[in-house]
Amino acid sequence: MESIIEQLNANLKIVYRQSLDADKKLDDLQQQGHGKFKALFPADAGFDFEAKRFKPYVLDVAADVESLSSDGLDEEKLKTTVLKLQKLLQLLSTFK
Repeated sequence: MESIIEQLNANLKIVYRQSLDADKKLDDLQQQGHGKFKALFPADAGFDFEAKRFKPYVLDVAADVESLSSDGLDEEKLKTTVLKLQKLLQLLSTFK
C-alpha cells in the first residue's frame, strides 16, 4: 500500500507543476478574450465541482490521496482517485 501512495504522490508532484504552467496559459488566453468555457471537465468526469483552472482539480486529487493514506486503502476510492489523476494528466498533455 505504501508504494501505491508513493506513486500517487510522485504523479501528483508532476501534475502540480504542469498545472501551474497550464493555468498560466489559461490566464493568458482569457486576457486575450479566449477561454470562454465553464469548466475544464464535464460533470461526469468524477469531480464533485467545476473549475476553470487546473489547481482546484489537483488539490481535490491530493485530498483523495491524503484520505487513502490516513484512512486506509479503500479499493473503490483508489480507483476513483487514479481515474481523476489520469484525466488530469491527459488534459494537461494537450497544454504542452
